[in-house]
Amino acid sequence: MPKLLADITPLKESPAFRRLYFGTALSAVGTNLTLVAVSLQVYEITGSSLNVGLIGLFALIPLVFAGLYGGAVADAHDRRKVALLSGLGLWGSTIGIAVQAWMGADNVWVLYILIAVHSGFAGINQPTRTAIIPRIVRPELLPAANALSMITFGLAFTVGPMLAGLLIAQVGYGWTYTIDVVTFTAALWALFRLPAMPPEGPVRRAGLATVVEGFRYLGTRPNIRMTFIIDLVAMIMAQPRVLLPAVGAVFIGGGELTVGILLAATAMGAVLSGLFSGPLGHIHKQGKAVQWSVAAWGASVSGFGFVVIMAGSSPDGGMTPWIIPAALCMFLAGVSDSISGVFRSTILQSATPDAMRGRLQGVFIVVVAGGPKVGELLGGGSAEWIGEGWTALIGGILCILLVLVLACLQPRFGQYDSRNPEP
Repeated sequence: MPKLLADITPLKESPAFRRLYFGTALSAVGTNLTLVAVSLQVYEITGSSLNVGLIGLFALIPLVFAGLYGGAVADAHDRRKVALLSGLGLWGSTIGIAVQAWMGADNVWVLYILIAVHSGFAGINQPTRTAIIPRIVRPELLPAANALSMITFGLAFTVGPMLAGLLIAQVGYGWTYTIDVVTFTAALWALFRLPAMPPEGPVRRAGLATVVEGFRYLGTRPNIRMTFIIDLVAMIMAQPRVLLPAVGAVFIGGGELTVGILLAATAMGAVLSGLFSGPLGHIHKQGKAVQWSVAAWGASVSGFGFVVIMAGSSPDGGMTPWIIPAALCMFLAGVSDSISGVFRSTILQSATPDAMRGRLQGVFIVVVAGGPKVGELLGGGSAEWIGEGWTALIGGILCILLVLVLACLQPRFGQYDSRNPEP
């Protein structure tokens, strides 16, 4: 049994990683709490789903620009200082969100602006924190460290939204946002306790030229580049999240409860794959592991689409027994996505020189944030034409086929070995 459970050696060996891990875990719950609460507050103010959708647009644009530039800043300066200063910016914008709630401003544009500022600082903070990990954890322990992070994110995506609905109903928006302010102090404390991390090798001033340099480097490193491409394939071709409201309302029935169960099943898959991630540390063919896990993601989404097609429609709107196989498919999708994320992050961290880690982590953040948005746009449009079930079924099959095509076009990625990391 101990060989199956998550390897906690990084937490034992590195006090810096231990503080960063628990600080990030606590703040991640608070961040998800705030993001869900903001969407509920915007809907309460406007009564419009379109206005709720605009939150994503206001968050995505600054995240893209700040992520790319923030990675260059992380490579040019002491990463501890960059992470701490951007963390203070995140903390300040969260305080602003709490203040507007306590004041009863009820102005959607204030919320949009605060979310945009928050997202911009996150675009700098996230790639910097990720680029710090290889400096405080031994290379052979990176898969274990990334698997532990997947547990954190899975729990945050599960607990945060659940607490948001409960707290808003019981104590209101002001106290809900204030809890995020308090929990984020744990992340700031962890960053403050980190040792100095000045850049290694020649230092260049952060700017457009260094961002371009990062893309040029990525263009000459096929294995690192493939970690981005294969994730985009998964997120664009087979992104089921946008289909869930219709699935709950029309097909399986149960409305919002069904959507919550399916999202929780995905998050639980990520959590359990992290808890039982012990064997992942012994896998050296990490490129092959990414290919198999992304193909498994596509198969899970296709299975979900097949279940929706077979379910037909729910005549009375009540939840039907089809929720069980649908939740199982989403659970397996969460497992597959988590394993893919562990190995993609490990390849990126191991095969990238320290001088480039910040910039490529910035690109990683943009891919992770932008891919699902594009996938939701394509999935929503396809569902209007062929229906939600067929959209998921065909999208999953296309995902698998494209993984096979990429494996043929770039065979070196399947041969990637962690014992000899080649970029």
